[in-house]
Amino acid sequence: MSNSFDVIIIGEGVAGLTAAGLLAQKGLSTASFEQQLFGGLVLNVNELDPAPAGGEAGGAAFASEMTGANADAGVTSIPEEVTALAAADGGFTVTTAANRYHARQVIVASGAKLKTLGVPGEVEFEGRGVSKCADCDGPMFQNETVAVVGGGDSALQEANVLTHYCGKVLLIHRGSAFRAQPRFVEQVKANPKIEVRFGSSVEAILGGQVVEKIRIKTAAGSEELAVAGVFAYIGLEPNAAFVPDSVKRDATGRLLTADTLETALPGLWAVGAVRSGCGGSLDDAMADARRAAEAVAARLQ
Repeated sequence: MSNSFDVIIIGEGVAGLTAAGLLAQKGLSTASFEQQLFGGLVLNVNELDPAPAGGEAGGAAFASEMTGANADAGVTSIPEEVTALAAADGGFTVTTAANRYHARQVIVASGAKLKTLGVPGEVEFEGRGVSKCADCDGPMFQNETVAVVGGGDSALQEANVLTHYCGKVLLIHRGSAFRAQPRFVEQVKANPKIEVRFGSSVEAILGGQVVEKIRIKTAAGSEELAVAGVFAYIGLEPNAAFVPDSVKRDATGRLLTADTLETALPGLWAVGAVRSGCGGSLDDAMADARRAAEAVAARLQ
């Protein structure tokens, strides 16, 4: 396998898969890198709402469909973590633990990861009651009480998913109102298995071998609640540690780009959740990818 490509895409989430497929279809030698499973965070979603136009409704099936199409188009998928990126030889050197690669242009589509609560017990109980995937782990909590932390779309969607398995879902939100789409708010209000705790934040996750309870802080003081699982959906942080410090970021760490989606470093582009200003939907990520792919192809061809 050659270590030199026209374009390297870092990340095989929806944005990365979209960009890679389009560039390969245009005849450019294209490689995509992913340190974990293809698909990114969408793999954790059993039913995409809304589902992408013309695509599978399930996250894993949708990502698998895109990955298969990319392989058919000639995309080289490299299962290695990118640890460094630098301008070199009129293009870029992309470094992993195993190899160094060269590309004329690079698209950063590394996405974002769920933020952690940063409270005692969260790390210790990972996989023993602390989870990031309602669809994956919900069946483990049949008829149990679990806590979901957050007030946005993801938190409310996942709370509803968990009611398919759990006896009760405590939805804990530090604010006084949800910031989710109205339809998700209505779904929560209409679901008798969901109990909402506004003005509350998790202070600690407690238990023995597994999670047994959480301690929350409210205006009235601290309170302990019996739960078997904890699911936190309090936002995302970008995966951009490998990007040179010279590439400017916003206050959240996301990469700043021009309207073309090119960063201040010529030939380096950013799309999807890692980019400052990208919306949170799959359609937004795919639109980013299409814009960047068209711009990159126009420059190289």
